[in-house]
Amino acid sequence: MSDATATGEIVVTLPDGSTMDVERGTTVEEVAYGIGPGLGEDTVAGVLDGGLVDKAAPIDSDSEIEIITDESEEYLRVLRHSAAHVFAQALERRCPEAKLAIGPPTEEGFYYDIANVDLDSDDLAEIEAEAEAIVEEDLAIERSEVSHEEAIEKYENEDNPYKLDILETEAAGAESVWFYEQGEFEDLCRGPHVSSTGEIGGFALLETSAAYWRGEEDNDSLTRVYGTAFESEGELEEYLERRQEAKERDHRRIGQEMDLFSISEITGPGLPLYHPNGKAVLQQLEDYVDSLNAERGYDIVETPHAFRTELWKKSGHYENYRDDMFVFEVGDDEFGLKPMNCPGHATIFDESAWSYRELPVRYSENGKVYRKEQRGELSGLSRVWAFTIDDGHLFLRPDQIDVEVAGIMEMIFAVLGTFDLDYEVALATRPDESVGSEAIWENAESQLRSVLEAQGIDYEIEAGDGAFYGPKIDFGFEDALGREWDGPTIQLDFNMPERLDLEYTGKDNESHRPVMIHRALYGSYERFLMVLIEHFDGKFPLWLAPEQVRILPVADGNIGYADEAAAQLEASGFRVEVERRSWTVGRKIRQGHDDRVPYMLLLGDDEEETGTVSVRDRAEREAGDVELGEFQAHLEDERDEKRTTPDFLD
Repeated sequence: MSDATATGEIVVTLPDGSTMDVERGTTVEEVAYGIGPGLGEDTVAGVLDGGLVDKAAPIDSDSEIEIITDESEEYLRVLRHSAAHVFAQALERRCPEAKLAIGPPTEEGFYYDIANVDLDSDDLAEIEAEAEAIVEEDLAIERSEVSHEEAIEKYENEDNPYKLDILETEAAGAESVWFYEQGEFEDLCRGPHVSSTGEIGGFALLETSAAYWRGEEDNDSLTRVYGTAFESEGELEEYLERRQEAKERDHRRIGQEMDLFSISEITGPGLPLYHPNGKAVLQQLEDYVDSLNAERGYDIVETPHAFRTELWKKSGHYENYRDDMFVFEVGDDEFGLKPMNCPGHATIFDESAWSYRELPVRYSENGKVYRKEQRGELSGLSRVWAFTIDDGHLFLRPDQIDVEVAGIMEMIFAVLGTFDLDYEVALATRPDESVGSEAIWENAESQLRSVLEAQGIDYEIEAGDGAFYGPKIDFGFEDALGREWDGPTIQLDFNMPERLDLEYTGKDNESHRPVMIHRALYGSYERFLMVLIEHFDGKFPLWLAPEQVRILPVADGNIGYADEAAAQLEASGFRVEVERRSWTVGRKIRQGHDDRVPYMLLLGDDEEETGTVSVRDRAEREAGDVELGEFQAHLEDERDEKRTTPDFLD
């Protein structure tokens, strides 16, 4: 206990590491005024021990605090929370019968779940216009404290089961709760909010979707309205333009146009079916990872889709992933579809006796896993029930950690460089729900930190974002639209070898516990393919393209020469199609362009007579009288070097 705490005071630590002694119960805003009157006047909210709070929130114990002003990164989140209330107020003005559930801010805006109304695009337009009027009214947003009993009575009178549920769960046992008021509107809310509706510079409603109360399929079905807000109208316009471009690149639309994959109602939600074109792309991705694994000495293994839950209980997955697992019974045994591949790989390791000289042991598997996501959260390939991980697991001595982690990072950098993706690195530390002692976690986190620093890699700390069994190094990358995605990961695990009783014989002839590393170079094939589709707008690099060359005979009489050219290219491993439909040349070219084929070869009488080809790429550049062998040699270089853009016609 600090001296300040002992005397009735508490210690607050500021972002620069300095501290202040304040009276217990001092508010965030009062701390800001204690730092300086200007900061106090500018205070919008605070971050208390990592959580965003109202500026009137009292501080009851030693805490880390950050003051939020309109210059802070978190300010936009506060603004969008207030925008959610503006939407709710506009909704009640237009549809007084609506019942409000919850309306939190998100990374790109906000949403509000509502009941008792169905909204179409015309309704959204009217509500958006009303919301813009509320912004123009510049209504003060004020917090009031209401007794728990009064709040219950209010929502009982309004027959709102969702607010009552919140009061009876999150606010259970509280003597009082907070409401935020603006004009005639008030809402049960923890905040924080900006001082008035007029601070919202740009407001837009985006779309609606179905949602379940609390995300549980057995609960009421609600309407979720998505919106966004910015400090200025200009920022909003830029966002809407980016959003429209993202919509045009949507992998679900492109996937259908290019016949890559489908998700059928009859086969089930979240279970993608890969068509020949999609599987061709996946096969190239798999072959690339397999080649990297082979270079680093990985042995390929394979594990079944389900195990007895005894294994999941022993590994810790049953306890930590039970709600996300598909579990079923066969006779007296309970089985679970695997949510991860690691316990299977650990079991393979455990079934042999190992000497310290034989470590590290490296296993790899393109393994299918299953996670029981809520149906309302399933979306194309970005969120599915069944997905494939380019999984790798290493079993090694503690003294081998630095070298092996560094080796994996080299593989990851090769992958990110191949696809020309910008990336950021983060060290994710122990989450609230985890297994293992504090000492084990501190050791594991220290090991990863030391590798990053030895490599001279800039990284951020993501507190509490580690796996339940160990810390990890995460690589996030940015696509062509500037959107950030989770990607490769390296996870250091001292816990699973302990839980599964893995051993090797050391130099001292005694049994020792290996360390386990989990790693994925893509993350999952589904998510990575989704990102690549949108990143490249379906215009895959030559080595990935499902159809690499399309040959366009000018007339039916040129089909024989087209088949000869196709056979020559196919003999070198290229994916080639001959356009046999009796279309005009112009229509054939347009179709090839629409199908995003990297190269088209036009073959007419002149080309057949000279034994050449006319080349056209999807950027509509052309070259005539090209020797087929010359073109083939270029294709081989472009494919083998995995270039992201063609350069033959530059």
